[in-house]
This record gives sequence, C-alpha cells and structure tokens, in this order.
Amino acid sequence: MTDLNEYECEMLDAVLEAFGIPDSLTRLQLLELFDQDETTAFAMVQALTREGFVAESGKHGDYELPEKLILKPKGEKFLKEGGFTQRYKLEQKKTVEVGGTLAKLQQQNMRLQNVKLANESQMGNLQKTIKNLQIRQYIYLVLIVFALIIGYLIGHFTN
Repeated sequence: MTDLNEYECEMLDAVLEAFGIPDSLTRLQLLELFDQDETTAFAMVQALTREGFVAESGKHGDYELPEKLILKPKGEKFLKEGGFTQRYKLEQKKTVEVGGTLAKLQQQNMRLQNVKLANESQMGNLQKTIKNLQIRQYIYLVLIVFALIIGYLIGHFTN
C-alpha cells in the first residue's frame, strides 16, 4: 500500500464509489471515469484487483481493461470504512518503525545520495559552461574594443 500516493488513493476510492446498484462497471464506464486514459485506468484496476476488492469479467488482453469489473463485498466494506484515503492517512500518522522500515529508509537514503551526486555533477558541468561563456564574452568585448580603437586610429590618420 505504501507505493500509492494520496491522489492515487483518492482515485481508487472514486472508482469504488462509482459502482452502481448492479455492483459492476463496464469498460466504457471505466474509460469515462479516467477521461479515456486507458493506461491510468488499467493501473487503478490492477491495484483494486491486487487488493481483492474487484473481480474482472470478460475477455481482455494482458494490458487492456476487462469488459466488466465486479465489486466484491470486501471492496464495499473497505470503502465504507474509509477506503484507500483513510488507509493512506493512517499510514502517514504511524510512527516510523525500526526494523523493516529501516531497510527502506536506507534504500531511500542511498537513492537520494545518488540523485544528489548526479545533481552536483550536473551543477559542476553547468558552472564550467557558464565560466567558459563568460570568458568568451570577455574575449568578444576585448575584440570589439580593439576593433573600435583600430577603426578610430585608421579614421583619424587617414584624414
């Protein structure tokens, strides 16, 4: 569950709330819920299926929406208890546990350190580029001043 953010939790709750009296949604209704974005709809359906809240019905491919989605009683009960949003909020309030979470924090720390190093490297490259451009700008300025002096001298001595 920790792989979902608050927005995704709200989207999953919206899908669960969209089930009507027959406790089912068609493929077209799902697409309408997600503004015809089949990729997002597919990801949300996979999350609901993984949790065991819905069952798929009808022919579909590996990466397509099913023809029909059926709400299981477990899903209805879960929604009445606050759904994904409530679960997300409770997880955010939990204190950080030592043990299993420590490994996750260490992994995240390593990932963030790698991102930091990459950003520092990129900053160094950008600073070198800026320095080179500034040097080039000074050279052009000196050349312009030199050309103006030569132009002035040529104009002054030819008259």
